[in-house]
Amino acid sequence: MGIAERKRKWIDFLSGGARGLTVALVDAAPERPLGPRPHPYPDRIAERIDFAARHYEDRMERTAWLTDDAVPAYHPYTGTELFAEAFGCPVHYPGDNMPFARPLIFGADGLRSLKAPDTGAKPLRDAFEITYQLRRRCGPDAVPALPDIQSPFDIAALVWEKADFLASMIEAPEAVAELCAMAEALLAKFLREWFAEFGTEYVAHYPDYYMSGGMTLSEDEIGEFSGEMFARFCRDPLNRLSREFGGIGIHCCAHARHQWANLKGVEGLQLINLVQPPKVLIDAYRQFEGVAQMHSWCGDGEPSEAWLTHLPSGANVVLRVGAKDREGALRALDALRDLEARRLDPVL
Repeated sequence: MGIAERKRKWIDFLSGGARGLTVALVDAAPERPLGPRPHPYPDRIAERIDFAARHYEDRMERTAWLTDDAVPAYHPYTGTELFAEAFGCPVHYPGDNMPFARPLIFGADGLRSLKAPDTGAKPLRDAFEITYQLRRRCGPDAVPALPDIQSPFDIAALVWEKADFLASMIEAPEAVAELCAMAEALLAKFLREWFAEFGTEYVAHYPDYYMSGGMTLSEDEIGEFSGEMFARFCRDPLNRLSREFGGIGIHCCAHARHQWANLKGVEGLQLINLVQPPKVLIDAYRQFEGVAQMHSWCGDGEPSEAWLTHLPSGANVVLRVGAKDREGALRALDALRDLEARRLDPVL
């Protein structure tokens, strides 16, 4: 299956409706070890570019013998601190793990001196420069991956010390909304510039699904508050971003079953990714029927007909499995293709 055909399949898969479509992904170990991925530290940019390019080359070579539905992409490899750092947050680099932002303000009064950042901030320019270099190395037709895109609310929750930020949702809601609006404005401007430069086809930062148009982000704080709070602080920014960019894909790893109706109600929702225990995801597959789903669990062990008992017949789902080597990857893909055929024609 060629890259163009894979892209067409993803576009059809994401186009909406309860049609029982399947995307099959096999995560096979690289045949030539790539070594550990460098953490996204500013003093490791050259290493990050080299690793990302070699990873992309490995994935492209794999398409010659593994005809699953993956679209290879080159990744700028950023962390959750990206937009918070643009606000001026200090960043901690533990040395052996991912960086993370430390809060910049510690109460509503801190907004008085907080300047709205611009896309010229160094961490955002670095993400552009890394992607420029990867495009030169991988070729103009190669598909880029987005950097780590946090939601406006999640960005604000990094900039403002979180315990006080959450309390201020009740005690100073106007200030919380103001900071979320600043984060939304920065994110929207960044994405406009990104898509103008690198095009509107890409692979999401996490998980790695292909999109042509739209935008993707992580919404990971919503397990901490009520649905009413979601409606007040999260819903409108998500809807505006979706309307501007032509759809949205959302990742959420929060324990947030009480927000499922709110997530499903986001305008233009094209894909939902939940990271939860299997028992929770069995319910999610039913609740989100009609939206493409790519969850952290789709069945136990080797792909088998038992996997299908957890999937509504009309749900569009990604089925994913890992493999240790080429032989295991080909065997797993055969099993996934068989499940795909059974979903489309249960009498097989």
